[in-house]
Amino acid sequence: MNTGKAAMIHRRVIFGKSYDTEQLHAAMILLIPVLVSIIMIFIVPVVQVVLYSFTDMNINTGKWKVTWFKNFQFLFTDEKFGKALRNTAVFAVLKLVFDTFLSLGIALMLDTKIPLRRYLRSSYFAPVVVPVVASSLIWIWFFDPGVGPLNQILAFFGLKPLQWLYSEKTALISILMFSVWKGIGYNVMLFLTGLQNIPDSYLEAAKVDGATNAQCLFRVKLPLLRPIMNFVVMIGIINTFKVFAEVDVMTPKGGPLYSTALIVNYIYEQAFTRGKMGRACAASIILFLIIFILTTIQSRMNARKTVDYE
Repeated sequence: MNTGKAAMIHRRVIFGKSYDTEQLHAAMILLIPVLVSIIMIFIVPVVQVVLYSFTDMNINTGKWKVTWFKNFQFLFTDEKFGKALRNTAVFAVLKLVFDTFLSLGIALMLDTKIPLRRYLRSSYFAPVVVPVVASSLIWIWFFDPGVGPLNQILAFFGLKPLQWLYSEKTALISILMFSVWKGIGYNVMLFLTGLQNIPDSYLEAAKVDGATNAQCLFRVKLPLLRPIMNFVVMIGIINTFKVFAEVDVMTPKGGPLYSTALIVNYIYEQAFTRGKMGRACAASIILFLIIFILTTIQSRMNARKTVDYE
């Protein structure tokens, strides 16, 4: 009996489960560095952003005072913020569409037996591993109105040359072209992996039943690729709202007439160019809410589709 009581003393019940006291102590000691890291790297900065958004903090002078919701009022009346918001919406929609459908089409092509298939796979993924700044500098030369290869190609076909990054009408589209080229390889690899994991027996059974190649694609392959499609869209929503480096390198200060400035560029400008950290934090909160709402809607729609499909 004494042995049983001693054993019970050295155990603790947490959430209905019994644990050895020594194991709990060891777990607590090992968790301390992780908890400290989470608090310092995530929780403290988030709390600071929320608090600073209600102040007029200026990092140049170090002075600040509580202004409550004046930063948010300023943002909703600021013409630059409105233009950055519109640019971000247009950029995000177009990039998601092109990223998803182009990468899916390329993956379907690479899934067939075509010449140089291995070389094409690596060539599509190569831009992903190239640093953004380095590839942006190369594309600046591509977009050069005078000696750039893109205008030379247009001239070869008898088309009028474009100003690309130097015109408000084409600057954002130019950034979009680069961004799609830069990140499409990652999605191609995801779709290609999903296609290659589809059992051959599914396709063979469909063909035995008389299904054509188009029916195999739309009724077998695409439904089985739905989880990957959902992941690609989810990550795409998040990544499109984080685009910063290519815009800042290729079109500094928002490009011609602020036509390429996205929300992240606006946040950077307010915080580190003008020193308005309070406004930058308020804009960051708005950006977080936009991403949170969009990803929540997308996940709810996916969950509903999954239930209907089952």
